[in-house]
Amino acid sequence: MKRKLKYIIKKLKSKDGKTLLENFVSLSALQLIGMLLPLITLPYILRVIGFEKYGIIVFASSLIAYFTALTDFSFQITAVRDVAVFKNSQKKLNIIYSKVITVKAIFLLLSIFLISLIVFLYPPFYEYGLIYGLSMLMLVGHTLFPGWFFQGIEKMRYITYLNLGIKVFFTLCVFVFIKAEEDFWIYPLLQSAGFIGAGVVGQFMLVTKYKLKFIWLPHRIIKKTITANFPIFVNQFLPTLYNNTSTFILGFFAAANIVGIYNAILTIINLSKTLLSILSKTFFPFLNRKKNAFKSYMNLMLLTTSVLVILFISAHSLIFWYLNITYEKALEVLIILTVGIIGFVLYDIFGLNFFIVRRQDKLVMRSTIYSSILGFITALPLIYFFGIIGAALNLTFSRFLMGGQLYYKWLKNETNYK
Repeated sequence: MKRKLKYIIKKLKSKDGKTLLENFVSLSALQLIGMLLPLITLPYILRVIGFEKYGIIVFASSLIAYFTALTDFSFQITAVRDVAVFKNSQKKLNIIYSKVITVKAIFLLLSIFLISLIVFLYPPFYEYGLIYGLSMLMLVGHTLFPGWFFQGIEKMRYITYLNLGIKVFFTLCVFVFIKAEEDFWIYPLLQSAGFIGAGVVGQFMLVTKYKLKFIWLPHRIIKKTITANFPIFVNQFLPTLYNNTSTFILGFFAAANIVGIYNAILTIINLSKTLLSILSKTFFPFLNRKKNAFKSYMNLMLLTTSVLVILFISAHSLIFWYLNITYEKALEVLIILTVGIIGFVLYDIFGLNFFIVRRQDKLVMRSTIYSSILGFITALPLIYFFGIIGAALNLTFSRFLMGGQLYYKWLKNETNYK
């Protein structure tokens, strides 16, 4: 044990170790604050505006979530990968930056048009058109925010600085401006303002600190970028079909307050998902350079996941007390969703940080397509017949299906990857 501890300390003192530790601390600080602030505001919001109005906001956000994946268009992976490789070439970085901005802008305009059309044509959405319109503005912030660049150059602390101020400001504004049920429209307004603010400051940093310049690229390069990124886009977008559709379809078959309860529990469970994503994002640029470190990364992720699953299930009484949830099926929902985190982690380990690192994008894409489409198909009958329990089952089933497939493919051919 002592020898292992000395080995770990030695690794942390190396250049790569210091970079990993700095990035992990930076992302951890951001994510921990990002986790703590909702824990402060969520109970307050649920008590002031109620589960019904919160459910309406969640339903609107679930529609916007489909288009968030579209505007990202895989750049959270492909652009990070490219920047990590070419971070010492200003010319290459300018080209990458220009491609990302151009493609994101194209899909942002397309998303705004489609969302507006859907809301205008569907009366239940049109009734709360203001909520959908304010929520839609979050896409502008997502498009502008250059997290992909800072992650690629392994300077995650800038992501922390940018988001920290915005999140604190948003939290304070929730308590200042939302005082009654009719103020529920202010919530999506504050969310969008925060995202846009972080995006604008982030772009300013790219131009002033890193001297990035936007270049008007030929149409063929933009077209080639979209085509080349499509497999990863599929990997990122299709999981939205089961991740988001469970909430979205539940909104059609259940009362708004049930949607609010489901999302409140999911928000708490996703805290563990967020923490595990910190490790994943920290190691992704590193594993692109040091592929032989995969086994250590895998063991770390599996151990952390096991601890979190046990912790969340054990603390269910405290969670329900804090959120003021007395719903009789709440414990079943919490257990099902917590177990689903294991499936999510298997995808992160073997999909993102193994096969995609080794440029086997299409292999991951095929697995993602099968799992996501099946999860999308099973969502309707499961939610129709089992309601909120069906929504939780569908999300967990889909996560295990996608992560399990990739684990099986890795296990079957492990000797070939050494």
